[in-house]
Amino acid sequence: METKSWKDVKNTVYGKKGTERRDELDRDFASFKIGLMLRKAREDKHLTQSELGELVDRKREYISRIENNGSNLTLKTLFDIVEKGLGGKVKISIEL
Repeated sequence: METKSWKDVKNTVYGKKGTERRDELDRDFASFKIGLMLRKAREDKHLTQSELGELVDRKREYISRIENNGSNLTLKTLFDIVEKGLGGKVKISIEL
């Protein structure tokens, strides 16, 4: 049985980079990674979801949704969570 790399699987199942389905997968994965990074940062600060929510005027359920799937997260909310809630800074880059 031939072993395939994750890149080969993505190319076969979702298409090459630049195709609509592949770009959607990459965006969804990036959103998921943001959620994981926020969860780790919150845990590193020893905050519960409820405590972080209070700091940024959001409900615990909203913080949970973001941590489990970072999609539909506005930039304003991202900045609020990172800066007001976690005391950090957001750095954003754009690749063309």
